[in-house]
Amino acid sequence: MSAALLLIRHTEVARDWHRRCYGASDPGLSRAGAAQARLLAPDLARWRPELVIHSGLRRAAVLARWIARHGAVEAIADPAWRERDFGAWEGVTWNAIYRATGNAMDGMVDAPDVFRPGGGETTCALADRVVAARAALPARRIAIVTHGGVIAALRGRHAAIPVSGWPALVPPLGGAVEM
Repeated sequence: MSAALLLIRHTEVARDWHRRCYGASDPGLSRAGAAQARLLAPDLARWRPELVIHSGLRRAAVLARWIARHGAVEAIADPAWRERDFGAWEGVTWNAIYRATGNAMDGMVDAPDVFRPGGGETTCALADRVVAARAALPARRIAIVTHGGVIAALRGRHAAIPVSGWPALVPPLGGAVEM
């Protein structure tokens, strides 16, 4: 029996990070994101997770701790659930990345096994990491507060959807999907 998962995307990050590539970086939440985490937690806790896991990054940890508090369960950090490492692109605006690299960022979809955005993690390496993390989970009801790319990669691999379809699998900030 495999784990029943509720995959939850973190809430809004600090405004200074809007329109920036923040992947594996650790920006905190905006005031609105922190308020949204507090508001969402009771509803997400009604799913009755037996465990809450988060990526260890602040933007995921805040919501995870609120869910755990409302559900009276433990929240633990597991870096396997972190967002993709974008290497040198981390903290740079998407516009500046595009100006410097042109359409190179298309390699995340067009060459998922070899293209390393900013020298970071390939799309396939991200997917391999999160599929392995899921396989290592105990057979319990687990809420995982993580990141858009992680959720898309896990859902895409699970449903055998081509990488080109993965962007459509990213839930909105604070959104949740069951697996």
